[in-house]
Amino acid sequence: MLNELKNSNKVVGIKQLRKALGRGAVTRVFLAGNADPALTGPLEELAEKEAVPVEWIPTMKELGQACGIAVGAAAAGQLK
Repeated sequence: MLNELKNSNKVVGIKQLRKALGRGAVTRVFLAGNADPALTGPLEELAEKEAVPVEWIPTMKELGQACGIAVGAAAAGQLK
C-alpha cells in the first residue's frame, strides 16, 4: 500500500486531508498509528462517513517517507 501512495497523487497532513475528504477527492486514507489520536480519530470518522478505506501505518516516520518528505506525517490521502 505504501508503494501505491509514493507513486500517486496525494495530500499530506491533517488539514489538507480533511479538506480533500470534504471535497470527495480521496480514494484511500493513511493514518500513522503513533500519531495523536485526538488528530487521527476525527479523520478516521470522516473517512468512514465518506466510505473511504483507512490504512493504519505503524509510525509517522514510515508514512512521511512513503510520502517523500523528510519529516513524519500523521495523515495522508491518495487522490482520485
